[in-house]
Amino acid sequence: MSFAFEKLHVYQKAINFADAVCNLTREFPRGYYFLVDQLNRAALSIATNIAEGNGRFTTADRRNFFGIARGSVQECVPLLELAARQRLLKPDRHEQLKADLEEIAKMLSGLINGLDKREA
Repeated sequence: MSFAFEKLHVYQKAINFADAVCNLTREFPRGYYFLVDQLNRAALSIATNIAEGNGRFTTADRRNFFGIARGSVQECVPLLELAARQRLLKPDRHEQLKADLEEIAKMLSGLINGLDKREA
């Protein structure tokens, strides 16, 4: 049995992003725990808020959790920028992760706009 949110393309992208961040931060040197922790939390928050929002009954609750997920996408951007500036992340990898975030953000906006259309 699978949960409905597991079939959402945006959820699959978000969990893949969190997995990629997990693998990436595993290689960060000692002394960057603050960045490892914050980046992993923000990345995972995207997928968990999609899942939680999908489990809510009211449109307002769903919209709220999907909005929090979109906020977590935005939170990842400066964290990745700092990692790149500290040379913990190669420029091409940084650009790919940012592109992934941009795609997830657009998908979340579509999900939120879809809720608004259903409500109208």
